[in-house]
Amino acid sequence: MRTLFLTITLLSSMMAYAGHVPELETVEKVDINRYIGKWYEIARFDQKFQKNCTAVTANYSIKKNGNLKVVNTCRKGNPNGKLKVAKGVARVSDKVTNAKLKVQFFLRFLNIGFLSGNYWILALGENYEYAMVGDPTRKFLWILNRESEMDERVYLELVQKAETLGFDTTKLQRTVH
Repeated sequence: MRTLFLTITLLSSMMAYAGHVPELETVEKVDINRYIGKWYEIARFDQKFQKNCTAVTANYSIKKNGNLKVVNTCRKGNPNGKLKVAKGVARVSDKVTNAKLKVQFFLRFLNIGFLSGNYWILALGENYEYAMVGDPTRKFLWILNRESEMDERVYLELVQKAETLGFDTTKLQRTVH
């Protein structure tokens, strides 16, 4: 009877842990001055606000108040399609690491109004040549690069890291440039 009780307890614990999503870890430190500039989206979890987007870029600059100005662009349908621009603001929410930001956009062209969310930097190249960004719910994920193409080995390493962090990497879609 005792063995049965221990087995049931162990199985219950294992099943409870299987459904548990560990806390999302970010990079240890981000130098915002090195992070600013232009990034090309290499892959993403598709979102309503990015439907049919190709040739996606994000450009970050520092505002006078220390927040970041965010300008995202995409071409609808194909790399020569109609240009869409979304402007927003990001503020650092973790001043110790600078790896956790809150971003807010006003998406008038989608009739959404304000859209805000977490922007956590999960991976970052030693020379700030690539980044992987997500949020703690694991519903958002972007792989970014300073060039419009990324070395396949680096891409696969980032996909593996995302999977290890609990993201469903089968949802990743490559961005056409």
